[in-house]
Amino acid sequence: MTLRHVRIFKGNERRPASRGSVTAETAAMLPALMVVLAAALWAIQAVGVQLECVDAARAAARAAARGESLDQVRDVARTATHPEAQVDIAREEEATKVQITVQVRPAWGQSLPAVRVSATAIADTEP
Repeated sequence: MTLRHVRIFKGNERRPASRGSVTAETAAMLPALMVVLAAALWAIQAVGVQLECVDAARAAARAAARGESLDQVRDVARTATHPEAQVDIAREEEATKVQITVQVRPAWGQSLPAVRVSATAIADTEP
């Protein structure tokens, strides 16, 4: 068994210089930690919007392949994603292609540059 010596400081004796260094290091690293957390939240938001775009593109491609009007297809896509989403539809005899593009900005940083997220879906055109 090892005994540990504890030194008790009394009066105006000098204390070790390392006292409080953990607090200072934490305070210095806190801004960097906040930036990393904000970037992670922004990435999670972009992935969520990407998944919304994939689902909306699939639904819009099925609707366009069934022969619904292009305005209805755009409304379906924008309802499933964001109202400002760009929806491109190409309807041909054999296949219908829908591409949805959304610009993603974090709610807490509107001055930051937008991340472009897009998804494409293709469905066989019904006769």
